Amino acid sequence: MMRRLYGLTFVAMIVALAPASAHAQSADLVLCDRLAADAADPDKPADIKGVADVAPADIETAIKFCKKAAGASRRAMYELGRAYAANRQMPEAIAAWRRAADKGSTSAMVELGVLYGTGAGVTRDEAQARKLFEHAAQAGNPRGVSNLAALGGGGGGAPADPARSRELLAKAAETNAEAQYQLGLMLAEGTGGEKDDGRARALFEKAAAQNHPGALERMGAFSQEGRGGPKDSAAAKAYYERAAALGDEDAKKALERLRCPYAIKDKRGNLVTNLCF
Repeated sequence: MMRRLYGLTFVAMIVALAPASAHAQSADLVLCDRLAADAADPDKPADIKGVADVAPADIETAIKFCKKAAGASRRAMYELGRAYAANRQMPEAIAAWRRAADKGSTSAMVELGVLYGTGAGVTRDEAQARKLFEHAAQAGNPRGVSNLAALGGGGGGAPADPARSRELLAKAAETNAEAQYQLGLMLAEGTGGEKDDGRARALFEKAAAQNHPGALERMGAFSQEGRGGPKDSAAAKAYYERAAALGDEDAKKALERLRCPYAIKDKRGNLVTNLCF
């Protein structure tokens, strides 16, 4: 299973900015970052924490200050798009992301790529999605790498290439939990190369340590089955519980199977009920 792609759309937009001093512009960017910075954006300075989503109470302020800072900062333009998206102003969000991408924002490229990959708000165009992800990946954006791999790794509209996907994911897996998870899946399934449960488990364990829901679920399954390492029922349950708490549906089902392990079937082999304890 591959992680779903995240993203939005595009249109043209012109942001009118009033003249401002360097000091005022810097203050605008500080406030924009505080309210709308993306924790995963490679453009983000290390001392800025970022937010998963722009808080509803902060949307209006974020739009105001990010709009002021956007003329001199591609990061602010990308963050302006995030603020518009949080306010469900998708044409404006798309326009901001397009302008940020034109200035070299790899995070904006990823957002636009997702739109094309999923057909959300634009005509679905996998070749265009791949092109955007490829540009972001070549610049070192981990989400660009993992999303390109999810499309199959072929460049410029080329057919899917699982071996190339492995290669791309391996680069991002050094630091990115999603890439670790996806590469682990390919190794566990033998997709694009040799099957290797040991390496897959090691990658799942790294991603699980970063609270990746899918990796936690996979660690539960590998621990339960003894794949790629020791069998440990207690550890399996703990991993499933952590994944389930983060919303992973497969982990929830696994916990239910642990609770109700005995299946009662009719003479045709159809499940009648489960015995629970």
